[in-house]
Amino acid sequence: VESMECQTLNDMFDKTSSCFSEQTAVIFDDGTGRPESLSYGHLRALSAELCNILRESLPNKGVIGLYCHEHLLLPVWILGIMQTPAAYAPLDPADPGLLSSRVMERCGLIYCMVQTQLLEIFQKSLGEMLSLAVCVALPKFNITVVKVKSLHEAEADEQTEGMKRQTEYGATELKDTFAYVLHTSGTTGIPKIVKVPHKCIHPNICDLSLMFQIEKGDVVFLASPLTFDPSVVEMFMALTSGAKLLIVPALLKRMPKRLTQLLFKSHKTTIFQATPSLFSRFGPSILKEDVLSASSSLRILLLGGESCPTPKQLADWKHKDNKTDIYNIYGITEVSCWACCYRITERELQSRQTSPVPLGVQLSGTKVEVRDEHGVVIKEGDGQVFIGGEHRVCLLDDEDTLVSGTMRATGDWVKLKNGQMHFLGRRDRMIKRHGQRLSLDEVQQLILMVPLVEACAVDIYENHRLIAFIVMSKSEGSKVSPIVVCDATVKEEQEGGAGDMGRIILEELSQSLAHFSVPDTVVIVPEIPLTAHGKVDMKALIKTYQTHRSGLLGSSQRDFTKQTLESLWQNSLGLPKDVPINEDSNFLLSGGDSLKALVFHEDLLAITGLTSLNLLEIILDGTFKDLLHHISEVKLVSPLENNGHVKREATKRHLENLYEVMAKRERTSSEKIFKVIKRGSQIIVMSNTKSTAHLQTTEDVTLNNMGEFKTVSLKMHWLSDTGRCVDASPVILVQQMDTSTVFIGSHSHRIQALDLDSGNLVWERVLGDRIEASATVSSCGTLVIVGCYDGGVYFLNVSSGETEWVFKTGDTVKCCPAVDAETGLALVGSHDGHVYALDPKNHLCAWKHPCGGGAVFSSPFIHPSLRHLFVATLGGRLLCLNIDTAEELWSYSKDVPFFSSPVSSDTHVIIGSADGYICGFSLNGQLLWQFLTQAPVFSSPCLTPDLHQVLCGSHDGYMYCLNISDGALVWRFETSGRVYSSPFVFGASALRSGETLVGLASTDGTVWILDVKTGLKRASHTFPGELFSSPVVHKGSLVIGCRNDYVYCLKLEVT
Repeated sequence: VESMECQTLNDMFDKTSSCFSEQTAVIFDDGTGRPESLSYGHLRALSAELCNILRESLPNKGVIGLYCHEHLLLPVWILGIMQTPAAYAPLDPADPGLLSSRVMERCGLIYCMVQTQLLEIFQKSLGEMLSLAVCVALPKFNITVVKVKSLHEAEADEQTEGMKRQTEYGATELKDTFAYVLHTSGTTGIPKIVKVPHKCIHPNICDLSLMFQIEKGDVVFLASPLTFDPSVVEMFMALTSGAKLLIVPALLKRMPKRLTQLLFKSHKTTIFQATPSLFSRFGPSILKEDVLSASSSLRILLLGGESCPTPKQLADWKHKDNKTDIYNIYGITEVSCWACCYRITERELQSRQTSPVPLGVQLSGTKVEVRDEHGVVIKEGDGQVFIGGEHRVCLLDDEDTLVSGTMRATGDWVKLKNGQMHFLGRRDRMIKRHGQRLSLDEVQQLILMVPLVEACAVDIYENHRLIAFIVMSKSEGSKVSPIVVCDATVKEEQEGGAGDMGRIILEELSQSLAHFSVPDTVVIVPEIPLTAHGKVDMKALIKTYQTHRSGLLGSSQRDFTKQTLESLWQNSLGLPKDVPINEDSNFLLSGGDSLKALVFHEDLLAITGLTSLNLLEIILDGTFKDLLHHISEVKLVSPLENNGHVKREATKRHLENLYEVMAKRERTSSEKIFKVIKRGSQIIVMSNTKSTAHLQTTEDVTLNNMGEFKTVSLKMHWLSDTGRCVDASPVILVQQMDTSTVFIGSHSHRIQALDLDSGNLVWERVLGDRIEASATVSSCGTLVIVGCYDGGVYFLNVSSGETEWVFKTGDTVKCCPAVDAETGLALVGSHDGHVYALDPKNHLCAWKHPCGGGAVFSSPFIHPSLRHLFVATLGGRLLCLNIDTAEELWSYSKDVPFFSSPVSSDTHVIIGSADGYICGFSLNGQLLWQFLTQAPVFSSPCLTPDLHQVLCGSHDGYMYCLNISDGALVWRFETSGRVYSSPFVFGASALRSGETLVGLASTDGTVWILDVKTGLKRASHTFPGELFSSPVVHKGSLVIGCRNDYVYCLKLEVT
């Protein structure tokens, strides 16, 4: 690098082109199937010819504007300008005319090269602000040179004015030393001008070309627009190494499938540099199957311009056999272009860690420092990055002298530890919120770790409201999500899948973030808009939020009711919709704090249109009744009458799919037995003296409709108050003398044991945190096993509820354990990403297995004769493990999470996925079929008694019955809500009517009874609360939990 220090970029190209004269230098492909190309020799000749014309035609050439789209001749235009010599200043035709005129004025432009097809657009855009005159038309080069001056200069002496402007902006120096002039967006609306010398960008080109060993066989994609300085690196890494530069129109860059075809099928691209936001636009499926596939042509992927994705995110994008080297590259335009580079090792990717990727080592000629808030250089701790170097200096705005060694503040904060810099966030994105330091970028990264989130952007609105804009993961070709705002002010207006997902994300974040870091609002958007440079366009997102919010608030202000205030109150406090609000409730005493009160206050002002000075004081010190009265008084109208039932909507929760099946074993008639009845129609008959078990799919099922058609009805039998929402599903233990006990947990931290016949409380225990997981019973029949939010798996005495043992995992436990009858092991997953084999007899963990990314949310499933354990994760992996050795036998990966729990027959494994598919696999992991529903599938499948069909619900509101062999639809039934829970098949022993029926629940609070054979409705019952629990049926009693805090038992009757 040192020996080439004084070379210009065009000098470097000239040397290379003389060595590779016949080699292809540039390819332009517009997707029509007729790509064009230029050889190095042709490119050199054309640029030299253009240079001579410019020298003869333009007397003052310091900076020449370039107004163009992507084109085959783009490198000709740039090299022709540089060889003149002059610096080129790219102008984006998509920019507003006012911005372009300001840039031209700030750069001191007199001449602008305009792509001939854009000449009319150029004149229309700038004609009212500037005087434009055609200087020379060059049809061979497809450009027209236009002379530019401001309107007030038009009448001045042309020569005098031209000399003045060129002197003012340092034209004499520019033409000899500067390569290009860029502009960045300024906070005041006035663009910042960056003038980049050849000797500043030259070390980047040399260093990176050598580091990546770029040669004539490589194809470098021009991904960046000319106004973004990485384009210079992309162009000259190729043209100074004998490689091919691939150029495509900007429109194709927004079409992932077609772009993939061009880059990796047609032209075998090897070098790709992009922002993470732009690169992620390909989508998880295309990334893994094409861009970063096992056979991908891509050698080098450079991600820069934004915070680098975590190794876990990158690993999720890559096929496991992909060989692409991925680099985090960092720099700022003010010291164009890159300053540091870090290669992410395969070991780091396999670790799937979620910590920030280091910025890496400094590049040649670059000096990097970290300084604290007082400007002192530090070796450890948090500080701001400064970049510079002897020759790595640019001129900013009106600066006219290059000062060697100048260090520029980046505005980026890092943590410096063991010599490595880890990105914390932009200085302007490090905020103080209620006295606490908060990094918006860190919150953004944490949200990206939440299942179902494909992309995310976080910002602060009006100095206090924290907003997260989220794109939900979706399968290829699936319907784009509508814009949905999830916050208190629009709660009544939102309903459906995206709204539910927004609340799930808020719930997830509330568990992992400090309270001041949890977003006040989640906005579900179809996509994250990008700027021309491929970065997140935050202004566009905020505008979307403002537009959507103002429309919803307008209708709310016209119809403010007591129910509206209740909804705001509940949402601000994170209370379920079904929790009644006592009129004497105080906001702070009901679980609020100062932060929640301020957000609640802002929401009330927005939704009511009030300007009350006393409102916040009443929120803090008064009651709900005081607040309602105050609002009514200030609005000077009587309280609005409640004219209808407020729409119910799914409250904040994590969807849970809990499913277990035990070993299938022969037993003798002399054995004493007990029966465990679980969600998903699992009736497990086990011995209390031997390690054996027998599985039934229904109780004494009769498949033929032998009796006359009778009417089925559901009547209330008993209910039990648990104190908070009940999302867990019941498990019923049937012991000697047919004594039946229901075990079920609640958000109140309580688990209850209830007598099935009477509903009487047998015992109640309070655990360490909320209970969303369904319980099961140990193989000996003496222990209830249940997971808890505190990460514990509790083993409680069946008779008394006393704690026999607690095993702590590394995170929340939401799945139901599967019990192996042969060994007595309880196999349970955790949100720490592991599945554990727990030995309740000896109080030890027999083994634990990492599941390769993502929490284990769904419940494990045992195939007893094969000794196989099926486990699914929120990272989109379905695994098959050997129960005895924990060996991973096979795995299958999707781009979306598995909330559904797997179930297995003797031939198939069935599971639902969040992209809307119900999937059928062979027992060796081969995908045999997929059935597409119209929304995510969180319901867990259930088999019919003959094992020929599978029943499963979907978020689209339907219950589906499919053939297990090929996934063909047998019937479907539309409910009045969404189907999260699992169905339960039961037969003649429950009703003595000769039919096989299935019970299911929809989230609007309705339990349905259908005929399994036809899918016809036989009965229904609606509860005063939402249902996420799954029904369990035994001897004519249907038990289910409800989000109004109660456990219900209904009696099925036949008339």
